[in-house]
Amino acid sequence: MPKHKRTSAHRPGRARLAAATAAAAALTGSLVALSAGSASAVPGASATQPHEADFNLDGYPDVAVSSPEATVGGQARAGQITVFYGSANGIGAAKRATLTQSSSGVPGTPEAGDMFGYATSPGDFNRDGFTDLAVGTPYEDMPGDTDGGTVTVLWGSSSGLKGGTTIADPAPSSHDRFGFDVVAGDFDGDAKTDLATADTSKDVRVFKGGISRTGTVGSATSVSTPLRTSSPYHLRKLTAGDVNADGRDDLVVSGNHVGDGDYLVNYYLPGTTSGPSATATALPGGIISDIGDLNGDGFGDVVTGLSADGSNSEGQPGTSAGGSIHVTYGSATGPDGGSTAISQDTAGVPGTGEASDLFGWEVSVGDVNGDGHSDIVVGTPAEDGAASGTDDSGAVTVLYGSASGVTGTGAQSFTQATAGVPGSSERGDQFGTDVLLSDFDGDGRSDLAVGVAGENAGNGALTVLRSSGGKITTTGALSLSPSAVGVSTAGTPQFGAVLGG
Repeated sequence: MPKHKRTSAHRPGRARLAAATAAAAALTGSLVALSAGSASAVPGASATQPHEADFNLDGYPDVAVSSPEATVGGQARAGQITVFYGSANGIGAAKRATLTQSSSGVPGTPEAGDMFGYATSPGDFNRDGFTDLAVGTPYEDMPGDTDGGTVTVLWGSSSGLKGGTTIADPAPSSHDRFGFDVVAGDFDGDAKTDLATADTSKDVRVFKGGISRTGTVGSATSVSTPLRTSSPYHLRKLTAGDVNADGRDDLVVSGNHVGDGDYLVNYYLPGTTSGPSATATALPGGIISDIGDLNGDGFGDVVTGLSADGSNSEGQPGTSAGGSIHVTYGSATGPDGGSTAISQDTAGVPGTGEASDLFGWEVSVGDVNGDGHSDIVVGTPAEDGAASGTDDSGAVTVLYGSASGVTGTGAQSFTQATAGVPGSSERGDQFGTDVLLSDFDGDGRSDLAVGVAGENAGNGALTVLRSSGGKITTTGALSLSPSAVGVSTAGTPQFGAVLGG
């Protein structure tokens, strides 16, 4: 069985509440969640994380696709995860598994509004070689605590993800929505996978020293961040990767700044021998990030999506028409190796920046062409199609890394109106709700998975475009619908809203 090779750090899929960001007002649908780590001996990643999510350890990367609003057992918005297992032919409907809180061995019970799978992150928490999956269910009601939230680890095995263990909230009375985001990484460099979690406070809860199947962790600590705490403007997003190449994962935290206005800020917390440092360095604003080595210098570079623009930014610094991404290059001293911004108005990038496009709503890094430089895919779910009546049909853009970093040279754009892409561009489809670059067929090149959460009035869909070896291509393109993979289409399941892999 061929083994895959990864040359960048993949961000696990994670969720973001649209109601908590002004930019989401541009969407016509009820887009609730958006996503997409670390790896051994690769820039931007740590020593303990799997190269990519391989839940059954067969050498092919897998992907966990959340439907956070799926109806389960008659319970609306209980949430469901569909796992697609990789193979020499990539992923498809035949080789998959369904996981809910009613699955054998998974803690909890499906209840209305839980949103199981709202946030996910892969990592080998018990050091058995199989990738596990941390799952945030932030709207789970806990005893005496409405929307207290919970975090579960689903365990990898030779037959894939099986059973799970609840991680105890170390401070349930001080916040709600435990598991609003989750991310795995080795933050202290002890070669054991840690787990960082977000909630409605400004504190990151860090579970260090690995996690056992009984729920035992080495230690549980808390790191304070300089973010706003008033709900819903709290710590929203966590990203892990090794920016300074010291063998420890660093942490990027995203949320709202403290002060006037509701604009979004990011802070870099370096990994130390005791875990993430509370010494925070400000980065360009935004809400969604990933980390990978775009210029091949051995340091992880931080890619941040700033989808807010002048039409909905509420004073957000650094905005561009339609949104942008900001790349902050890593160095031995952290994210201070220079920076660049790219939008749809950058030379070589297809399209034109238009108000409320939401370019940068999602980002993911991977190596599409195998040249050792991370590439970037950018989701633009509110992009309007060329045809009348295709508002918010969505698009994705692929940007390629090089020795000089990422530029618009050779950039590609895909919509459901692109020849060879399954489906058609329709109003509110939101193609690009989430994006993930991962090597599903184990050929050493990253393929592209695209979440289409608004497809068919919120049923959702998943589109997969494969790498030709040099570019993303539509040859062999695949589209999976919720009904084809066992997701109920009652309500608005938003299949594909969160991609974890």
